[in-house]
Amino acid sequence: MNVDRHLAGAIGLVVVAVALTIGVGVAFAYDVSSAPRRTAPPAAPAVTGAAPAQPQHEQPAPQEQQQPDPYRPDDAWLARVAGATGIPVRALAAYARAHLRVADEQPGCKVAWNSIAALGGVESRHGSVNDAVLGEDGLSQPPIRGPRLDGKQFAAIRDTDGGMLDGDSEWDRAVGPLQFIPSTWARWAADGNGDGTADPDQIDDAALAAGRYLCAAGDLSTPDAWRRAIFSFNHSDAYVADIAALANRYAAQAG
Repeated sequence: MNVDRHLAGAIGLVVVAVALTIGVGVAFAYDVSSAPRRTAPPAAPAVTGAAPAQPQHEQPAPQEQQQPDPYRPDDAWLARVAGATGIPVRALAAYARAHLRVADEQPGCKVAWNSIAALGGVESRHGSVNDAVLGEDGLSQPPIRGPRLDGKQFAAIRDTDGGMLDGDSEWDRAVGPLQFIPSTWARWAADGNGDGTADPDQIDDAALAAGRYLCAAGDLSTPDAWRRAIFSFNHSDAYVADIAALANRYAAQAG
């Protein structure tokens, strides 16, 4: 267990240690970012994650003209890929938005939406674990909390936030759909939906923070960097293999 972050385990998918061995042909869900913006992405093999499409913005009358959101994924792309993968549209929009924004911020990183989606799927079933419901506001009700990190089943991590995020003033607990522990959120906190608040319970914020966190490992177009990035989330080779398998599945289904 990574002492800097608590992920999966009790609330995620069951990790089968013998499922894959790191070093086999792990498809690292790299997006070449070559699909033109605001058009439907091309078909992509399972070793890539096709870039989410951005919408064509019509020009309104001068008095109504507003700055378009440069990171809003195309509605048709969202509907098609959500239908193919089973990822809820609201969650998929957060992962795609994070992909597009990080691609602009850090083009050398090459993070892919399906890598972030795989983390969300394993960590919280896209914000729906334990009968939570992900709302259109990007918040799950009830809020998602991991088990107490008191050393009994997982790593022991004493409280780092006075209980402000996780509601526990003695031990830390993982928070939100991407399961950030408070100390990690303090470093990577992001405002993905532009409301002026960085909230680990809000899926746009959490997805953007996860994308940036992945990019700390370097160029994710290389298998070694991709594995290193996922391993930093959870120090388990089986976990890396599990994320790779799910990311590849999403890429193949999205086409």
